[in-house]
Amino acid sequence: MKRAIVVGSSGQDGRILSKMLRGTGGAVLGITRYGIETTEPLARTTVDIGNAEQVASTVLAWQPDEIYYLAAFHHSSQERAVTGPAALLRRSFDVHVAGAVHFLEALRIHAPNARFFYAASSLVFGSASGERQTEQTPLNPMCTYGITKAAGIQVCRLYRREHGIFASCGILYNHESEHRQPKFLSQKVIRGALAISRGEQQQLVLGDLDARIDWGYAADYVEAMQRVLALEKPDDFIIATGESHSVQEFVEIVFQKLGLDWRRHVIENPEVLTRRPAHRIGDASKLHAVAGWQPSVTFQKMIELLLDAACSNAAQRHAA
Repeated sequence: MKRAIVVGSSGQDGRILSKMLRGTGGAVLGITRYGIETTEPLARTTVDIGNAEQVASTVLAWQPDEIYYLAAFHHSSQERAVTGPAALLRRSFDVHVAGAVHFLEALRIHAPNARFFYAASSLVFGSASGERQTEQTPLNPMCTYGITKAAGIQVCRLYRREHGIFASCGILYNHESEHRQPKFLSQKVIRGALAISRGEQQQLVLGDLDARIDWGYAADYVEAMQRVLALEKPDDFIIATGESHSVQEFVEIVFQKLGLDWRRHVIENPEVLTRRPAHRIGDASKLHAVAGWQPSVTFQKMIELLLDAACSNAAQRHAA
């Protein structure tokens, strides 16, 4: 029976991954900022990833075969920062770098044969030149999230190179599911369109309809994480669709499915953006070649799945 620790198990990817792992009969310890979720008893009820001793004792007690480090601290491009820049940088460093170091060090000492997956982001490339990014594209982060995630990648490379730890990094491009928080663009569009269809609001304000995004389905990306840890050797991998779609394309599909004319309801206002999204497209050829992974859900199907889930959730709430 495989034993896993999922750090960030309450987030979108963590929820999907934990469910997948439990479905295969694995023992799963999920760590969130609020407590733990576990399939087996554990002496503690919380694990502070910022506390090296707590992390080490947890790894020693659980003896994982795999650790998925999915912890993230970020805000969307249409959300104003709730803290100052220095506080945001410190908090991001604590989550994306220091916490990862604590787990890698715990593996080095207490579980050297365990495998470690670090979830990074396409933001590590910043405003990358060239049409597509590969694993050879230089890291050039331009924001706090990207800077600290890039540091996390370098930490994993260090432990892989210097200490022989099986530490792999996934550089994940945008991926969506029904578990995405309301503040993110995909859910903002879907929830806004549904509210308009019910007559609860008349307009939806978005920052940039021309922005183009490499969009994938989260369950596909979570499956990629597992494939990465099943490989013979650790490495870094782009996890992306390799396709680019505009925000307007996303909007058109959602509104069309609801029988609405998006032009009557959607307003473009660049002032709602806190940063201008860069156009990045990922090349996942390496992952396809060594692990046989490729996305199974198309852009259109992804939107249909998100919309179906949102409609189902809304119906359940109204019936309650």
